[in-house]
Amino acid sequence: MDMNREILLWMGAGQIGLAIVRRIGSGKKIVVGDQKKEHAQAMAEMLVRAGFDVVAREADLSSRDSIRSIISEAQRYGPIKYLVNAAGVSPSQASIETILNVDLYGTAVLLEEVGRVIAPGGTGVTISSQSGHRLPALGAETDRLLATTPTEELLHLDILRDGCIRDTLHAYQLAKRCNVKRVMAEAVKWGERGARINSISPGIIVTPLAVDEFNGPRGDFYKHMFARCPAGRPGTADEVADLAELLMSDRGAFMTGSDFLIDGGATASYFYGPLQPEND
Repeated sequence: MDMNREILLWMGAGQIGLAIVRRIGSGKKIVVGDQKKEHAQAMAEMLVRAGFDVVAREADLSSRDSIRSIISEAQRYGPIKYLVNAAGVSPSQASIETILNVDLYGTAVLLEEVGRVIAPGGTGVTISSQSGHRLPALGAETDRLLATTPTEELLHLDILRDGCIRDTLHAYQLAKRCNVKRVMAEAVKWGERGARINSISPGIIVTPLAVDEFNGPRGDFYKHMFARCPAGRPGTADEVADLAELLMSDRGAFMTGSDFLIDGGATASYFYGPLQPEND
């Protein structure tokens, strides 16, 4: 086994992760993990047929033990040099509890655990969401708590208590705001290892998950959003991957601890254009 191979750990076997991996995964050993192993296997088989070197594993983002297990599996092939985290659940797919356990706690644990072993010169991206940009400012102290609270204490923060979260969309917004803050804090630690980590906050991207949203209880809201944003359309996974490729390449070497909003201007329109709540 060639232990000098560059290892790419990919969590969340969906279309955005696939588009990113197709751009940066050539010549690397790719380990893909998903809560549903059949999803990981389907992605692996597709990539293998296209000439990539991929293995599929079951991995639960809400479990530290599961995260540690897939990291150990990846390290069997060599040092982990790249992280692509595209795992998560949506407001129409899951309960408040599941969203907090997966999107908030799970992402924080993954960034922490990979950050402990990431190879020098390594880099990662985690997929957040425009939803995190829709929340009003939470205040400097709350931001600090979201960024730096020990991971096993995160879900006990007052802002995340029962009764403080209105619905699954609010839980999702809080989770995605937390993702951005954790990336900032983790970038300091990753930097001590000579590595970088950034987040990307997509708007409406056409994926199977987005189709679930279009057909869900907030479907009209989402269709209205992309129709009235400056771009006038939803985005594609390839457009997100174009940005990720830049961030994870040498051309992105000065970018770390940052969040990159890619939403066709929907957030701009939400605050300053026709998508302002008072205009609806």
